[in-house]
Amino acid sequence: MNVKPDVLFISHGGGPMPLLGDPGHHELVVRLMEIAGILRKPSAILLISAHWEETVPTITSGANPSLIYDYFGFPPESYEIKYPCPGEPILAGQVYDVLEKAGISARLDDRRGFDHGLFVPLKLMYPQADIPCVQLSLVNSLDATTHLAIGRALQALDYDNLLVIGSGFSFHNMRAFFAPNTPEIQAGNEAFEDWLEETCTRVGMEESERAERLAHWDRAPYARFCHPREEHLLPLHVCYGLAEKPSDTHISARILGKKSGMLYWGAGSLADLSTEVPNENDHK
Repeated sequence: MNVKPDVLFISHGGGPMPLLGDPGHHELVVRLMEIAGILRKPSAILLISAHWEETVPTITSGANPSLIYDYFGFPPESYEIKYPCPGEPILAGQVYDVLEKAGISARLDDRRGFDHGLFVPLKLMYPQADIPCVQLSLVNSLDATTHLAIGRALQALDYDNLLVIGSGFSFHNMRAFFAPNTPEIQAGNEAFEDWLEETCTRVGMEESERAERLAHWDRAPYARFCHPREEHLLPLHVCYGLAEKPSDTHISARILGKKSGMLYWGAGSLADLSTEVPNENDHK
């Protein structure tokens, strides 16, 4: 019987900003480094990125994928970031097989590189770049039920010590990120975050109800304000479909002035995370 992998949904921040010392990403940087310090080091990582959409779920299968600098208008050093982790063609093949066996048409891509949804957070979490990685796309229909089904299909994976990461953002209204944080914006941000945390963590909720809430996430308070387009939320649906139980740990971080969340499903918990993030000046 295969053992379910550790599953982690992260809010990955804005482009390369977490790697550039941006003060608005300080809590994110601290949290990702703390999480990596608590989790056992994985043998491989399967990452679902909000920054890759295809007509069918598509899997990177190259042995040494390049990096895709899929952001614009940042300093020159943003385009010189290196993260030379290897690919993992065997894992890619397994992902393809379990999707196909579940009746979900899939595709292997041995040419595509890793986008910043992968290399930015992983450079913080595992800077040695020595863990083989595979990236899985979203489906461009952006249908929530489809992504829940993709996650359920991944339950059949049999890969020892695998970490699955959904790399998205629990809040992703670009205008609001750079607007004054009015009471209305703050209320909308917090209402949706509270709904998402309750939905994903409440013990005693039937899994059918949890899945129904996530399938119809746009009925949540301020849902379309927080996600005018849902691509940054859908990696969470894949994570939940795979875990299919209440999240063991919810991690909060303020990113670009907005409340954001991360969720972990695993054999244990991340309860050892510090309750407060140290001030940025403490590290200088």
